[in-house]
Amino acid sequence: MEKQTLAERTAERLTAMIRARNYGPGDRLPTEQELMEQLTVGRNTLREALRFLVSRNMVVIRQGAGTFVSEKQGVADDPLGFGMVGDQRKLTRDLLAARVILEPQIAALAAQNAEEEDIQRLEEVLLQLETRMRRREWYAELDSAFHTAVAECTHNQVMARLIPVIADGVRSFAESVEQAEYEETLRSHRRIFEAIRTHRAVEAQAEMQYHLLFNQKRYGGL
Repeated sequence: MEKQTLAERTAERLTAMIRARNYGPGDRLPTEQELMEQLTVGRNTLREALRFLVSRNMVVIRQGAGTFVSEKQGVADDPLGFGMVGDQRKLTRDLLAARVILEPQIAALAAQNAEEEDIQRLEEVLLQLETRMRRREWYAELDSAFHTAVAECTHNQVMARLIPVIADGVRSFAESVEQAEYEETLRSHRRIFEAIRTHRAVEAQAEMQYHLLFNQKRYGGL
């Protein structure tokens, strides 16, 4: 077993510090000098440790601003290796099938557990999405953000990290369909939101299932 370097041990200690202090995505870490003093390491060791955490999507360094907890929260850019799959059409079908299995239950859990601030965040994303769709503009990124926000409403850490990965299938799907579907997508997202907002778990589950089956059918027809 290889012995850890000082920089690797420092990275582990810094990760433990981030957890212990309950730093969240976007929070600014102490200055470089403060971290050196708190971790009792030199500048070069600290910088190497920070580069390691950057490579793991745990922190981001903004020149002139400081070091911040990454919004990606340690999730790799392509943790399941979707980019290496040769048959992207089959990947899209498989992702849609996985989403049909998972997301209706997630929507139900979101309706049960969503707090007021969660609902406000979900509505903010929905309004941006609706604006984009009414303008007939490309909306795949905001579509992914909406489904991620639904997962965050569950307060289940696994789901909140899993769905952003699977939601890449939304973009894969959108890129595979020549003509975007605006009207039905707009209505279905609004129905999902209203069910979650009013804490109607059964309706949230049914609306999410309808929405995903509709997308699955559209793709299957190509």
